[in-house]
Amino acid sequence: MKKVVIESPLAGDFARNQQYARLCALDCRNRGEAAYASHLFYTQFLDDRSPDDRAFGITAGYEWAQYADLVAIYIDLDVSAGMHRAYEHWKSQSKEIESRRLPLELLALLDADHPKTEGSCK
Repeated sequence: MKKVVIESPLAGDFARNQQYARLCALDCRNRGEAAYASHLFYTQFLDDRSPDDRAFGITAGYEWAQYADLVAIYIDLDVSAGMHRAYEHWKSQSKEIESRRLPLELLALLDADHPKTEGSCK
């Protein structure tokens, strides 16, 4: 089973982006992969609005994720500044990186719960 790091947007429409990340994890499961999304885990007990907490969460996420087989960058909602920084980090670590989009049936679940908001995920 491949270990996969999920990179997806979080800032902006926080609730919608959390739901999107959960759908990305489900997509990984459907592919037979073991997913890791540090931005879902660390935001359960750290405050993403706090620069110290955010820096800690990013660094801790990188520590765990270095053991992954590949990084999946989910691009349906565009690429945020944080995702771009993560891409540069993983590229410098020579980690395999793959751009992905959710299958339409999963993406439809997001839109059913959270109507699209213009520019909310950048």
